[in-house]
Amino acid sequence: MSETTSEGAPTTWLTFPDVAEKLDVPVSKVHQMVRDGALLSVRRDGVRQVPGELVANHTVLKHLPGVITLLRDAGFDDEEALRWLYQPDDSLPGTPAQALAGDQATEVKRRAQALGF
Repeated sequence: MSETTSEGAPTTWLTFPDVAEKLDVPVSKVHQMVRDGALLSVRRDGVRQVPGELVANHTVLKHLPGVITLLRDAGFDDEEALRWLYQPDDSLPGTPAQALAGDQATEVKRRAQALGF
């Protein structure tokens, strides 16, 4: 697990084995979740990693798969989706990723959907 503290970026990064341990699933299931769009990963230092904030309480954030689908439908690749999720937004409590973990998940989904139009 590694830490990043720059604004607009994840504060914690998890490797696939870290995610598997946190979710109590095999590593192959983490790969499948990424392929299916239930989870985002990007290559950092040659290793595919997942923002730690997207995996909470032994599960993936509830609305994350839907937001990933909407962003992919809007033409975003995983790097672009990650940047969008971690872009500070004054009208949300921090970033879309932080809002997904709170009571504004519906607003984040609405905004992601609007990107496709």
